[in-house]
Amino acid sequence: MEECDGKCESCATKGTCTDPRKEMAEQLAVVSRRMARIKFKIMVASGKGGVGKSTVSVNLARALQSRGYTVGVLDADITGPSIAKLLGVERSRLAGGPQGIDPVDSKGLKLISMAFALSGTDSAVVWRGPMKMAAIKQFMSDVNWGDLDFLIIDLPPGTSDEPLSVVQLLPDLSGAVIVTTPQEVALLDSRKAVNMVKSMKVPLLGIVENMSGLRCPHCGEVLEIFKTGGGKRAAEELGVPFLGAVPLDPEVAPLGDSGIAFVEEETAAKESFEKVVDNLLQELEKAQRSNSG
Repeated sequence: MEECDGKCESCATKGTCTDPRKEMAEQLAVVSRRMARIKFKIMVASGKGGVGKSTVSVNLARALQSRGYTVGVLDADITGPSIAKLLGVERSRLAGGPQGIDPVDSKGLKLISMAFALSGTDSAVVWRGPMKMAAIKQFMSDVNWGDLDFLIIDLPPGTSDEPLSVVQLLPDLSGAVIVTTPQEVALLDSRKAVNMVKSMKVPLLGIVENMSGLRCPHCGEVLEIFKTGGGKRAAEELGVPFLGAVPLDPEVAPLGDSGIAFVEEETAAKESFEKVVDNLLQELEKAQRSNSG
């Protein structure tokens, strides 16, 4: 078989080719066309589960939206989708339109998630890696995202199939944000996530330290429930930006369960998170200047 270079439009066997790589090349071309209409594509990752990565993704999307940007969220956690719940649209279902699958609307945010294709909120997705990868590819190629300023891609924890697929499908990723908590057990895995991003040649936009201390509402003392400062120290040691620390806030959990991002309310975590967003936008601006220079 003649070596396929993936350039199907100029190939002499166009129309008669049976090489499976042709289908892959065509799918990637569709992904490229869809994603070309999105200015910034940011994946939010973590080395360990339970650090609040999805909460950070949702609040990042809402914070950017509040600043006038058009934003979409792609929930790439196929077996454990939680974005729909956090945005209050977990009972929505997908519908087709003339330009492909229409994303679900959550107060102006465009959203796609496996949760919208399940028969119920308790339904389990028991899939091997290739099926999960195919779903992520479909979320990019078949969904009518339209023109967006930002697409936030919420990844499952770990350094395996999903982040690899996202990077392969989106060679022009704007960068990655790593979420951790301050304690060493979380930082161990977060360092692995940082090194994964570096090995894949994706810009590292920075580390967010979540659950960083709890300010007592009565005396104002900061209680270091999960320690503090670990994310900043890790960022300094690894030579990557530190975007900021977000404190524990008793209001975050009930708001999330109600489908409301904490940046939509006057919460203790909101002020700190807005600084994280400021720093993230500065890092994107630096990257743009570097690329244009």
